[in-house]
Amino acid sequence: MKIGKRVGATATVIVAMVGCVGFGWASPQGEPAPQTGFGASVSRLFGDPRQQFGNRVDYASLDARIQQIMTKPDMVGLGVAIIEDGRIAFVKGYGTTTANGTEPVGAHTVFRWASLSKGVASTMVAELANEGRLDLEAPVSRYSTQLKLPGGGENVATVDDVLSQRVGVVKNAFDDKLEAGGDPRLLRAMYATLSKQCAPGLCHAYQNVSYDTASEIVQNITGRPYQLVVTQRLFQPLGMTDASLSRAGLMSSQSWARPHVGRTTVEVNDTYYRVPAAGGVNSSIIDMARWMQAQVGVDPQVVPDAVLSEIHRPRIMTDRHLGVFNRAMGPNKYSLGWRDYNYLGHHLVGHQGAVRGYRATILLDPQRRSGIALLWNSQSSRPPPIQLEYLDRLYNMTRKDWLGLDGTPGVVAPAETE
Repeated sequence: MKIGKRVGATATVIVAMVGCVGFGWASPQGEPAPQTGFGASVSRLFGDPRQQFGNRVDYASLDARIQQIMTKPDMVGLGVAIIEDGRIAFVKGYGTTTANGTEPVGAHTVFRWASLSKGVASTMVAELANEGRLDLEAPVSRYSTQLKLPGGGENVATVDDVLSQRVGVVKNAFDDKLEAGGDPRLLRAMYATLSKQCAPGLCHAYQNVSYDTASEIVQNITGRPYQLVVTQRLFQPLGMTDASLSRAGLMSSQSWARPHVGRTTVEVNDTYYRVPAAGGVNSSIIDMARWMQAQVGVDPQVVPDAVLSEIHRPRIMTDRHLGVFNRAMGPNKYSLGWRDYNYLGHHLVGHQGAVRGYRATILLDPQRRSGIALLWNSQSSRPPPIQLEYLDRLYNMTRKDWLGLDGTPGVVAPAETE
């Protein structure tokens, strides 16, 4: 199914970050800017970004709020990126790469994306559909994958159903076996032994093992490894120079955030790297900023508008209500590797991610071409409400104490993870 005309083959690699920061800037050469007042080096290069771009968001107050949560013992390191009107407006690293360590988190410190990786997979598959190389509405069996569903459901479930988590079986099927070392391709074949919860396409149940069918589809169609295709087709053209899709890629980075459970540094395991479409991406926070730009239409040569319309279009209602963020968002729907929200009349898309020792979240307003992403190397549930404090500032709303810093109880409710 062709979903639009591709604009071009490549995009200009982003080599400069243009916008209002003054806290965590990198220069066009990627080196940290001197921290000597508001945007000192940025102003020399581009003029005062506050006057040039007229930012809606009060970054100084948001930065101060974030610094407060970084004093909590369950926080180690954090990267924050914000885009506004399609430009990178704020990038900053907080804390350190290890608990009790001295290496600071910077714009190029690499974290794991966990389930934010699903949006990368859906983008790549939708691009192939946009080029007429696959049909999102075709049965997944057409593409010779290992996925088998109860009652021959692989001949009914479409590629679209796989990417929107509608394969009709119990949620998180065989994640336990994957974490015990199981081969994901064999586990996908074992889906046929599961009880059928509904006909494919009719109910939502979140998956990792079956979602990684996307990596098989990409490999079978292109004849090249999924990791290579994504790197060459998405990461490199977008200038995501720190991005990778393997444990080796993470651990060979010049600066990378170690995973933590509490204040204890733990080993990086390869479990979800073995399902790369579901949880295999690593990158720095500046790369995440570039990814956000692509997802709001800044780079149509790399990610065409037709692809964005397809992957952000909601398919089915879901139920997520744990944690401050999910309660504020209310009922949401699942698209292709993205969640779809209606927040006080604003259409938003986003996703959350979690693997042992890392958490990640992204939230975008495609109409305003604005958004925020957070990457952190602990299992703390404190950062997600930063997104709500950002929205208060973006929409010029009365500010609420979403982070619970102003005398409200200090117990942080657990959030649902993906």
